Amino acid sequence: MTKIAIFQSNTGIDPEANARALVGAIDEAASGGAEMLFTPEMSGLLDRDSARAGKNLRREENDTVLAAARDAAKRNHIWLSIGSLAVLGEDGKVANRSYVIDREGVVRARYDKIHLFDVDLPTGESWRESNVYSPGKGVVLVNGTPVGKLGLTICYDLRFPMLFARIAEANADVISVPAAFTVPTGRAHWHVLLRARAIEAGLFVVAAAQVGHHEDGRNTFGHSLVIDPWGEILLDMGEETGVGFADIDLKRISDVRSRIPALNHRRPIPEAVTI
Repeated sequence: MTKIAIFQSNTGIDPEANARALVGAIDEAASGGAEMLFTPEMSGLLDRDSARAGKNLRREENDTVLAAARDAAKRNHIWLSIGSLAVLGEDGKVANRSYVIDREGVVRARYDKIHLFDVDLPTGESWRESNVYSPGKGVVLVNGTPVGKLGLTICYDLRFPMLFARIAEANADVISVPAAFTVPTGRAHWHVLLRARAIEAGLFVVAAAQVGHHEDGRNTFGHSLVIDPWGEILLDMGEETGVGFADIDLKRISDVRSRIPALNHRRPIPEAVTI
């Protein structure tokens, strides 16, 4: 049994303030006995004003939030799954990048969000992530974490089950789905899709989320979740900020898969034929 923590945050437009909140969550998670803390997408900066946000973007090696997280991980001797940070890439665009940091403060893995969210919502909100971000190009799993082999995804990736299938086929134990889901789509799809991904993969899903009304004017859904391989919700953090805890028993994976061995029954699917 492994105790994990989730930080459900209301990230704002000031990286220094966000770093302080993140370090506080790391301290709280460690003092609560967690071996690993999971944080949401955009844990360092959430700002849809591109001109203002651009002034706070840094390359990875100069990112103050990442540096603060690494220091706090080492000081507390705790693993971190930083849901994502916005960092400047080589191509002049921005990477929406997850980090896994070990208890010595060493970055063990990076994952850049593959699927970018471009949409016009009925509420009048419009999002064009592809205008700012470069898509990731690889599936990433991390061995040796306190929760076993950890597969990494970010937010909109949730809607693409083939990514989760690839992670499951690579013998993952847990899949992380950090997010900043909008309220309308969160109400309609968040719980349903996350439970479905956990059931399909026969794995644990840990989904740390942003919540509430943010400084840049957006509203996010919250409800950070931990879901077991049967689709049962072990933790739902509702609509309040803070740190929550859950226990993960990896033996649950073999128990569920012995009852429904769907992964063993997969067959190649031929191309569709229209008749």
